[in-house]
Amino acid sequence: MVAGVDGSESSLRAAAYAGGLARRQHALLAVVYVQPVLAAGAALGAPVAETTDEIAEDLIAHIREATERVRGIFDVRWEFHTFRGDPYTGLVKAADELKADAVVVGASEQAGHRIIGSVAVRLVKAGRWPVTVVP
Repeated sequence: MVAGVDGSESSLRAAAYAGGLARRQHALLAVVYVQPVLAAGAALGAPVAETTDEIAEDLIAHIREATERVRGIFDVRWEFHTFRGDPYTGLVKAADELKADAVVVGASEQAGHRIIGSVAVRLVKAGRWPVTVVP
């Protein structure tokens, strides 16, 4: 099972929900963070790679902390993966490479996605795996 996280509240709720699913199904949970490639920021000399690496490290620390809080109560097998690129393509690549049976993501919190479509909607339209969108 793949859970996409980006540090937003909805993505962290999605990871928690996916953790519950994985626990009940005795499945491996793959928590995936897709590091955005920000060409414009890199061109201006911004430390883009370091910033996205810091976000990934913060997410790992947050997930480990949450796992420790429920140790002995709930046991979930999980692993953390990072991919680079846009979130949709990165999650598709992760789900394919990890042979996911399902994908869980948080609902988009950006207003513009109502017009151009969110990552969640694009994953559902791909129709390659069951997709759960957590509000």
